[in-house]
Amino acid sequence: MARHLITSALPYINGIKHLGNMVGSMLPADVYSRYMRQRGHEVLYICATDEHGTPAELAAKEAGLPVDEFCAQQHDVQKAIYDGFGLAFDYFGRSSSPQNVEITQRFARKLKENGFIEERAVRQVYSSADGRFLPDRYIIGTCPHCGYDKARGDQCENCTRVLDPTDLIEPRSAISGSSELEVRETTHLFLLQSKLSGEVEAFVDAHAEEWPVLSTSIARKWLTEGLKDRAITRDLDWGVPVPADTWPELAAEGKVFYVWFDAPIEYVGATKEWADAAPGEGRDWKSWWYEADDVRYTQFMAKDNVPFHTVMFPGTELGTREPWKTVDYVKSFNWLTYYGGKFSTSQNRGIFTDQALELLPADYWRYYLIASAPESDDASFSWEQFSAVVNKDLADTLGNFVNRVLSFSRKRFGDEVPAGGEPGEAEQRLGQEIAGLLAEYEQQMEALQFRKAAAALRALWSAGNVYLEEKAPWLQIKQDKDAAALTLRTAMNLIRLYAVVSEPFIPKTAKTARGVFDLPGDDARWVSADEATALTAVPAGTGFTVPPVLFQKITEDDLAAWRERFGAEPETA
Repeated sequence: MARHLITSALPYINGIKHLGNMVGSMLPADVYSRYMRQRGHEVLYICATDEHGTPAELAAKEAGLPVDEFCAQQHDVQKAIYDGFGLAFDYFGRSSSPQNVEITQRFARKLKENGFIEERAVRQVYSSADGRFLPDRYIIGTCPHCGYDKARGDQCENCTRVLDPTDLIEPRSAISGSSELEVRETTHLFLLQSKLSGEVEAFVDAHAEEWPVLSTSIARKWLTEGLKDRAITRDLDWGVPVPADTWPELAAEGKVFYVWFDAPIEYVGATKEWADAAPGEGRDWKSWWYEADDVRYTQFMAKDNVPFHTVMFPGTELGTREPWKTVDYVKSFNWLTYYGGKFSTSQNRGIFTDQALELLPADYWRYYLIASAPESDDASFSWEQFSAVVNKDLADTLGNFVNRVLSFSRKRFGDEVPAGGEPGEAEQRLGQEIAGLLAEYEQQMEALQFRKAAAALRALWSAGNVYLEEKAPWLQIKQDKDAAALTLRTAMNLIRLYAVVSEPFIPKTAKTARGVFDLPGDDARWVSADEATALTAVPAGTGFTVPPVLFQKITEDDLAAWRERFGAEPETA
């Protein structure tokens, strides 16, 4: 079997993420990782918190904490939420790790050695009160275009116009509030992307037919506009230090690498963290990243991260002239909005991941988000749509099927799977239909088409309901007890099949459903087409229990309370 390296875009450290962040990277990566493991592949799913850069320092200052302590706390907070969502990372690291420092510095040395990094003098804003150069985002003032008085030196959040710090009216330091600012000359390292543009373009062209249109179009837009040489260092207290053995003067000045230089390298760094965390287990991080010709590497991210992962990071890897593993497939997503607008903590708009888990178990969110994933276009979250999907698909189609089959069988036949007669024409038709739907589900999962995969999974669940309504065991039992027993035994085999193939989407519920039957082990091994056709994995005489209701329905009272709490109005036709 192939070896599959899977990464999702690193969540930034300065705050809990909203549902759009979850569905744009980490959740689909987890669904795919779980599926590939079930199919017998060797999988390594790596992620980490992205901890460097200006926002981390500003958030730490606001929290009144040293930045290293702030990042350590927030890493634990975020990891707990992702555990709550059932994200089965093989390792969830930190970009501030010693491993990432080591590997980032190695990349930088190699790039310099090969002529792709050079020092350049630039003019930058200096704050006398703070005694330091200020990165663009550390300078705030009034936007000259819209008058917003908290615009940053790189962009106005209100009107989205890109700015230079010198554009701001009454600029001041975001650290001290001082307006004693002046422009001074300083030196930074530049990655010479212009010299790598031909190689990067060839790299993108080699993958263009396989990648989603969204990934390819964004990469080509950047290439068409021309790759610019990019400053990869900043004047910050927190970051990967410029190595003193290579740039002694810059190191003495306290320069650190720009977050977007070291953050993608953390995929490699986190893999080394994973290996170092269990030295006795023979984990070889290099086998996944260095001369890793047997590895297929898939990245998951929202569209704003695509340029860095299709252009900048591949260019960085290529420029080292070392055999680092480059990405094979970039699965990109559009935005998930909240009633058509942005999620916003300050404006009380939208639901964030910690709040979601307070309301309902993770599987409700996992299924809805993947079934509604913004793959071909932006998607809008609404409480009305969410409740409709949960109530129809999860509560009625899957949950009700499981409950009524097991409850009725226990009532009529006791706590063991009844025997009944031999399968007839209806069971043969059902087996063939299930095998076909399973093949469709597999095809869409292999293609990373998540909405289509969810539709195929839903169709599998629906097939069981259609069969049950057609056979009507509650009527059969009055005339032919063996016929009713056969129907229920077949339906119980469907429950077992659903428990296996639903694992990537709703892992906790799937585990509960697998545990219903007294079968050896918690076997989530994938179901073959022959097994699906035969529907005989749960033989007569197998003990079973009736689980609690798998999915509670969402009520109108729930909706009213959630709309009020999270700042939404019901959509009107």
